[in-house]
Amino acid sequence: MPPDTQSSMPVSAPPAPALPKSGRRPRFVDPAAVLVLVRRGFNEILRVPGASIPGAIAPIIFLVGLTMVFGQATDIPGYGTDSFLAFVLPVALLQSAGFTGGATGVNLGRDIEQGWLDRLLLSPTSRSTILAGLVLSAAARVLIPVPPLLVMAIVLGAPMPSLVGVLIILAVVPIFSAIAATWASVLALKFRSQQASPLIQASILSSILFSTSYAPLELLEPWMRTIAELNPVTYVIEGLRQCFVGEISWTVTWQAFAALGGLGAVFVTLALLGLRRFER
Repeated sequence: MPPDTQSSMPVSAPPAPALPKSGRRPRFVDPAAVLVLVRRGFNEILRVPGASIPGAIAPIIFLVGLTMVFGQATDIPGYGTDSFLAFVLPVALLQSAGFTGGATGVNLGRDIEQGWLDRLLLSPTSRSTILAGLVLSAAARVLIPVPPLLVMAIVLGAPMPSLVGVLIILAVVPIFSAIAATWASVLALKFRSQQASPLIQASILSSILFSTSYAPLELLEPWMRTIAELNPVTYVIEGLRQCFVGEISWTVTWQAFAALGGLGAVFVTLALLGLRRFER
């Protein structure tokens, strides 16, 4: 066969495993399959290294830049600290989590365009397994940029969190990244394209910024205060902020986890519905 004819022949993808004979998709979560999908998520860092740069670099630039410009804002009574760096550090942590989770949705959009998700949905794997692999990969990958961000903040003068504070950070940030990845997956399944990327990033960042990210609730304008009070991310930020400003409170802590639980329940439901609609 001539070389040009041989190269023009389409290369078929290996057949995906078929569904069980019952025709019903399993409903349980397969830990082994989840682990494979999480590992694939880490491979994305090597395949598309540019996608991981925002989650690592942007929060550091944000933290240093805002501290240099608004460092004296804590002279206004109500901040509860004389360190603006400590006050906005939780925002930088959530930004890192948001960028990492958003990148998961962008990668899913690419997988949809390339037909990889179609092949995955033909396999005998539950939708819950597919979603768990996506969001847990984001939760794991966000632990890469968080330590350098904390170290730089401490070097610049932020207080060292206590052991309990570190545990709260290591719990809240990955969970928020997983929630951001779930929301990003909802949008990717809706638009079925990487072109949803601006909407993914804008919606995640807006949820962080329309909160107590830059100022205490008491110092916000009335309209902004109303939005911040209704925004669940406000409670997440305050749950992280207590690790650097003031004392750790059980009330603030459980409110942060309750907000994360509510957001997670809503977005997981929407993502599973999106996967179901995608198959039709």
